[in-house]
Amino acid sequence: MRRLYAVDAAAAAVGLFVGQKATDAAALVPELDLADADPVADAAALTALADWSARFSPAVAGDPPDGLFLDISGVAHLWGGERAMAADLTARLARNGLAVRTAIAGTPGAAWALAHFGEAGVILPPGDERAGLDVLGPLPAAALRLAPEEAAQIVRLGLSTIGSLAALPRAQVTRRFGPGLVLRLDQALGRVREALTFRRPPTPWFARLAFAEPISVPEDLARAARDIAARLCARLEAEGRGARRFELCFHRLDGALHRLIVGLALPGRAPGAIARLLIPKLEMVDPGFGIEVVTLEADAVEPLSARQGRLDEDRDIALEEGVAPLVDRLANRLGEDAVWRAEPFPSHDPERAVRRRPPLSPGGDPSPCGSPFGSGWDPRRPRPLRLFRRPEPIEAMAPVPDDPPVFFRWRGAGHRIRRAEGPERLAEEWWRRPFGDAAPGRVRDYYRVEDEAGARFWVFRDGLYEPGAHPRWWLHGLFG
Repeated sequence: MRRLYAVDAAAAAVGLFVGQKATDAAALVPELDLADADPVADAAALTALADWSARFSPAVAGDPPDGLFLDISGVAHLWGGERAMAADLTARLARNGLAVRTAIAGTPGAAWALAHFGEAGVILPPGDERAGLDVLGPLPAAALRLAPEEAAQIVRLGLSTIGSLAALPRAQVTRRFGPGLVLRLDQALGRVREALTFRRPPTPWFARLAFAEPISVPEDLARAARDIAARLCARLEAEGRGARRFELCFHRLDGALHRLIVGLALPGRAPGAIARLLIPKLEMVDPGFGIEVVTLEADAVEPLSARQGRLDEDRDIALEEGVAPLVDRLANRLGEDAVWRAEPFPSHDPERAVRRRPPLSPGGDPSPCGSPFGSGWDPRRPRPLRLFRRPEPIEAMAPVPDDPPVFFRWRGAGHRIRRAEGPERLAEEWWRRPFGDAAPGRVRDYYRVEDEAGARFWVFRDGLYEPGAHPRWWLHGLFG
């Protein structure tokens, strides 16, 4: 059955309501304009609105399907007071075609009740329970964020307002309606604190720049990136900390938000180095009609001791020496997954003997059971520099089955063997599937061979030799 999911002001004025059958609504209003509901798009729009609201408060919590909670403690003075802040928020949303009802109170429950059932723009001072009860008392019981069935039951019993509920003995209310109703009443009046799940948890490592006039020129955006990086890094240095991730946000006049994220291989706080990673990404920022606010947030903050720079260079240049700055530039241009290093892993299966690790992460722990792969390769059993994802079949000739090949053909080219080492016999790990996806046998005899041109290869014979069988040969890697 199709029902009305939401109605606008014109539909509500002619008596239509949420939950009404679509056929009944069409019978009442023949010219009714219907559109299919899209809850997924609504949730995405609410998330985008929560991100946009970060310009008013660093702590924003969603109240699906159509509400937001903003914790404005300590920030309202930036707009000249709570009333001016609410007016600015309402005006900005109205310019973007969004109708909004706002209310300000000392508790989330009271703010929700006033925004949904009270007068638009009302402000309830916090801390005075009697004043709160005077304001919330005339509101219907549904203003306590009750389920529709529970609110309807309360109305049927003649308790139509919050004031009538609050006047009843708490024991009777709890026994009749359960503890949930009393909890909602106490949360609205501030007797019990209510925890909200903010979309962006408050972080002390946050800097903000607001401009008297919007900026849009690339040079101004780059200067803003350098200035805000210097401001946040000064705080990190004062606290003896560094961060591995920085998120720069450009807030446009029309409410759009552009994010730039850079990461560091090692914790850092050099503003020049961070700005040099951010500035090349500015070409992806569309300033539109102008940028009015820039914010920078540091994540993965860790203690970082001071470092001694060189005497003949400035500090930023000294900190850029070494491999870390190169890794940072490559990772932020190519992507974090594109820059990695191979680390030996304790496994005799060649396909599992290496794992990807961050380029500058500490080395692996020594492997158990005396495996040579934990902290480095065994020099007596070296592994190729390039290991193929899947072994490639080759045509090889050997004088006797257990000898290395004297000649093999790979990708149409012949290679005559001049030197060979081996065999090194490897069997599959019995608790795993067979080697690789190329389906060679469960036992392999590996040889390190060198052809007449000096190229070195890692080849193996598939399976144990059996009379009358034709062994198969595979190429698994290159040493140079």
